[in-house]
Amino acid sequence: MTNFLKNSDRPLCEAYDVALLDLDGVVYIGRRPVRAAAGSLAKARAAGQRLAFVTNNASRTPSAVAELLTHVGVPADADDVVTSAQAAARLLAERLPAGSEVLVVGGMGLRHALYAQGLRPVSTASGRPAAVVQGFHPDIGYGLLSEGAQAVARGALFVGSNGDLTIPGGDGPPHPGNGSLLRVISSATGVEPIVTGKPERPLHQESVLRTGARRPLVVGDRLDTDIEGARNGDADSLLVFTGVTDPMQALTAPPNRRPTYLAPDLTGLLVPHPGIVRDGGAHHCRGWTARHDGEAFTIDGSGDPYDGLRALASAAWESDTPPPTEALTAPLKALGL
Repeated sequence: MTNFLKNSDRPLCEAYDVALLDLDGVVYIGRRPVRAAAGSLAKARAAGQRLAFVTNNASRTPSAVAELLTHVGVPADADDVVTSAQAAARLLAERLPAGSEVLVVGGMGLRHALYAQGLRPVSTASGRPAAVVQGFHPDIGYGLLSEGAQAVARGALFVGSNGDLTIPGGDGPPHPGNGSLLRVISSATGVEPIVTGKPERPLHQESVLRTGARRPLVVGDRLDTDIEGARNGDADSLLVFTGVTDPMQALTAPPNRRPTYLAPDLTGLLVPHPGIVRDGGAHHCRGWTARHDGEAFTIDGSGDPYDGLRALASAAWESDTPPPTEALTAPLKALGL
């Protein structure tokens, strides 16, 4: 029986010393603030919780990310930001002699991170660099990818800042992400990169190291990066529904992508989280009761629909095998979610 939902008698901002927050879909979308984000984070800080903003985006420097956060009403400085570029640079610094040349297939975020670790970013393969590091940048062209492939083919260590196949496309369909671009060099050389971003452990370890977190809480909107990354890092997680994941996707998540807590948005940091009471085949959460009878799921009760979602998640996650979506459509509709 598998059920990862926990209860917390205290608000999460008091129960966890550091919140490791994803950005796009959690704090902002593009350059627009997410609902309730700024106010909730200000209250969490006032309650004593420290905030770190953790991103798979390797193209922006921490200073640029902090500037955007401040723009959307969340005051931050560069030290509050942890990027996949920093995680990649630390991994390289641990494996290479100081001053080693690293060919950068990406932007200034990667270059700054390498300089900070005592490594020398370069743009060509002619000097036989010790490593190639690749991170998303919209201006990556064939020439730079070709230089990277030549260096990897000659034996350079190959590191990718993250493996996201797509990035948000604004109001349109998603655009190719760094994971898609990594396939160019990998396909040309037959060498798979070491990936440092979410959901892999290096970025989580970098976040804990930089913040000194003793009891971190990962906060995100994506199951495949934020929540799986928390599980890989043995950390608790809060899934918010302001980004890409909807309630159906949460209910049908496999065990390695099931969060510890559920909330509509970042107000979930400011409140206690109720536990689930099991009574035979019934799963109770405050005013709601969910049941699983054979292939069917039902939900009855009243009150906060997210308490109903918690009860329904408890019922859906009893098995390691995700339930079919058609079995959950009616109860989610009854909750208005």
